[in-house]
Amino acid sequence: MRGEIAKRNFMSGMNCSQSVLLAFSDLTGLDEATALKMAAPFGGGVGRMREVCGTVSGMCMVLGMLYYDPKQITVSEKSSLYAREQEVARRFREKNGSIVCRELLSGVRTDSVPQAEERTKEYYKKRPCADLCSDAAEILEEYLKEQGVLAEAEQ
Repeated sequence: MRGEIAKRNFMSGMNCSQSVLLAFSDLTGLDEATALKMAAPFGGGVGRMREVCGTVSGMCMVLGMLYYDPKQITVSEKSSLYAREQEVARRFREKNGSIVCRELLSGVRTDSVPQAEERTKEYYKKRPCADLCSDAAEILEEYLKEQGVLAEAEQ
C-alpha cells in the first residue's frame, strides 16, 4: 500500500525522498508542507549529487521521527537509531544492488549538475526512481510491521 503511495507521489512530481517520507506522514505527524520542505534537499542523491539515494534518506527520516528521542541524546539512543537505519538500508541494497543514486541510475544518461530535469514521459520512462520509491516504502512498511509500529491490517 505505502509502496504505491510513494510511487504515485514520485509520479506527481515529488522527489524520491519526499515521496517516501510523505507516504508515512500519518505516522510521523509531519504536515505535508513540512515534510516536503524537510525532504527537498535529499532528492537526486542529496542535492542531485548522486550520493545516497533519496529513497533511503526518506526511510531514515521516518525512522528518526519514530524512534529518536531528542530528550535522550545518548550514545545508546544514537546507536539504536543507526542500527535501524542500517537494517533498512541493508534490505534496500539487497533488493536493488546499491543505496547509491549514481549506481542505481547506472546506464541512465544523467549528471550531477544542480539543474533539475523536467518531468516528462521520457524522464519517467528512462529511470527506475518511481519503482525505487515503491521498494523503499515497502521495505520500511515491512520493517515497521516487524517492530509492531504497524499492524498487518494496515496494509
